[in-house]
Amino acid sequence: MKHLKLLLILFVSLVFCTNPVFAGDISIKKDNGIYHIILKGEKIKKKIKFVASEDLITNREAHTKARATLTINAGFFDPKNGKTTSYIVTDRMTSADPMFNHSLLANPFFRRNMNTILNRTEFRVMQCGNKFEYAIVSHKSEVPFNCAVVTSAQAGPLILPELHLEEEGFIVKNEQGEVVREAANVLHKTARTIIGLKGTDECHILIITDENPMDMYEVQKLCNDLKLDRAMAFDGGTSTSLNYKNNLEVVSQEGNNLGRMLKSFMIVY
Repeated sequence: MKHLKLLLILFVSLVFCTNPVFAGDISIKKDNGIYHIILKGEKIKKKIKFVASEDLITNREAHTKARATLTINAGFFDPKNGKTTSYIVTDRMTSADPMFNHSLLANPFFRRNMNTILNRTEFRVMQCGNKFEYAIVSHKSEVPFNCAVVTSAQAGPLILPELHLEEEGFIVKNEQGEVVREAANVLHKTARTIIGLKGTDECHILIITDENPMDMYEVQKLCNDLKLDRAMAFDGGTSTSLNYKNNLEVVSQEGNNLGRMLKSFMIVY
């Protein structure tokens, strides 16, 4: 059974590598171990929702439960207590708030850097009058006049137009300029889930698999090569997950075949 599943995954990967898949406003192609997903047009903006699960569940479970077309992992969380470390907004309401994570509040590093960590970058879908708009901004950025955040997920760091590793507390340097603290393996090669924008109507998602792991500087170069205007990271490493219809599933090879138990997700209907 295990060998059959491996053959199926290999077959699906070959198909996606040579034949990009299009489903309405969604296109997916795979190249060099990276799935490149493009959500294009106005209509699909209304079909995006970020959700947080009460208990940790796999990406596959979230995908099946939502009857979604596309599901990827989103914000950071504490695997020990199942609480979020990222803000999530669902249907205009905060559905996950790190300030309710008591373990986080008890962490001395967090208390010293609370404003920095709580202001990490997030991806927003906003309604501005009769139009829906994307934004990649810091969490505490003001919402434009006549706009409301419909759904959002925080994670970070910001990748484009500038890489914010120190600014968002993902690395800390001493007086000699040496890195003494690193979060989310930003300086090491690992799988990644990346989201970016090109223009006003194209949302790009990069699922960087274990076949071609990257550090955050390599990710920034990739985003520049794709000519994205803005980009940020969601949770990565073993959290990196993708489900598309019933045709494609990607989980980190470092985890098990079911994928890691996660807290929050980007759902596309």
